[in-house]
Amino acid sequence: MKHIQEAHRYLDNAKEILRDKAQKEDGYFRDKKYVKMAGHTAYSGVLEALDGFFGIKKKGRKSVLWYQEELGKVDKKILNSFNVAYDTLHLSMGYDGTKSSEVANIGFKEAEKIISWVETKQELVSN
Repeated sequence: MKHIQEAHRYLDNAKEILRDKAQKEDGYFRDKKYVKMAGHTAYSGVLEALDGFFGIKKKGRKSVLWYQEELGKVDKKILNSFNVAYDTLHLSMGYDGTKSSEVANIGFKEAEKIISWVETKQELVSN
């Protein structure tokens, strides 16, 4: 379950980046650079968890379409969470640098949901 610990570490680091560097004021972050950094970091955590779930061991990532297809075969609800995490963490935060703290919160919630889902599935397999 090393990938779960690593996924949580990524997510914790992303939250720390926003808290310590993005300068939140009135529900918005002032520094887009750190929002982008946090978005990429959190999304990497999601992929870390999913790579562990799917048994991907080599460096490099599959395409977002691959993750969507594979998750669609396993659980449609978690696919929805993945799509929201992709849109918020990777696109809105990571590329666009949206300054809304609400968007960040939604992305983090979905990331946590995915990581918990992977953790639960892994526990069921190991029992």
